[in-house]
Amino acid sequence: MPPLQTSHSNARDLLRPEVLAGLKNLDLVARSVVEGVMIGLHRSPRFGFSQEFAEYRSYNEGDDPRFIDWNVFARTEKTYIKRFLGDTNSHLMILLDASASMGFGGPPVNKLRYAQFLSASLAFLAARQHDAVGCIVFDEEVRDYRAPSTRSGKLQGVLHCIDSATASTGTRFDKPFDKFREQTTRRGLVAVISDFYCDIEDLLAGVRPLAWNGQDVVLFQVLDKQELDPDFKSNVLLEDIETGEAVEVAPQFMREAYPQRIRSHIDQLRKAAAGIGADHVLVNTSDSLDQALRNYLLFRERRQ
Repeated sequence: MPPLQTSHSNARDLLRPEVLAGLKNLDLVARSVVEGVMIGLHRSPRFGFSQEFAEYRSYNEGDDPRFIDWNVFARTEKTYIKRFLGDTNSHLMILLDASASMGFGGPPVNKLRYAQFLSASLAFLAARQHDAVGCIVFDEEVRDYRAPSTRSGKLQGVLHCIDSATASTGTRFDKPFDKFREQTTRRGLVAVISDFYCDIEDLLAGVRPLAWNGQDVVLFQVLDKQELDPDFKSNVLLEDIETGEAVEVAPQFMREAYPQRIRSHIDQLRKAAAGIGADHVLVNTSDSLDQALRNYLLFRERRQ
């Protein structure tokens, strides 16, 4: 990958969806986003980016052998892991919604593709922090699952899981949350990435047990610009992608009543998340990805 420019303005340009859409693979997208965000941040343990050496600790089974200090091993025949400031030894589980409604939007990218960019960037950032990272892709069922791991090569499996997601069928949030509780006992970070076109109480029924069990949950609500600020000049027939139901709407409704309804839904979701100690981050697919990652870093900071 060619070296990134060091100016903050150029770095932000690299994070635009239309630029990222032109990259060949999701691994390159994730690297570009994380490198671009880091250009705009100072080295600081506050954001977990500092790579200054802190201490050694003994190697444990399951640790990534890339972090073994082989010079020490050559002298002592003992294996030690280098730890750095900002090394949280946590884990991140990404729950990615691949329901039909996520296929809406664009160009340059629809909601699902933007969510894949965001998911991959979070995964790459977690791996860079030496955190275990895993993924669940779901719609009405769990379509793919990768257990959290720090082992070398596992990140590519997570990125493949994310990249293979396709938008189809409806949404059931109980499925991924049940899968998560079945497979994960260790406390960590849970990033749920969706448009959250669902009944909020149904969503909370899945999120509450995670929050009560000590998981730190952040809800990334990904919406297209047309959903947040529709621009219709004449009557239009809108079809629900998941149910097939259609309704004709007038431009006046889209200008006056619709904005109030979508804002009300967003506000209800934000308040519901706050009520159980979770975070809510609204993401517009026309925006660069740096702000979403900054919000994630601030979320991590508050949980440390």
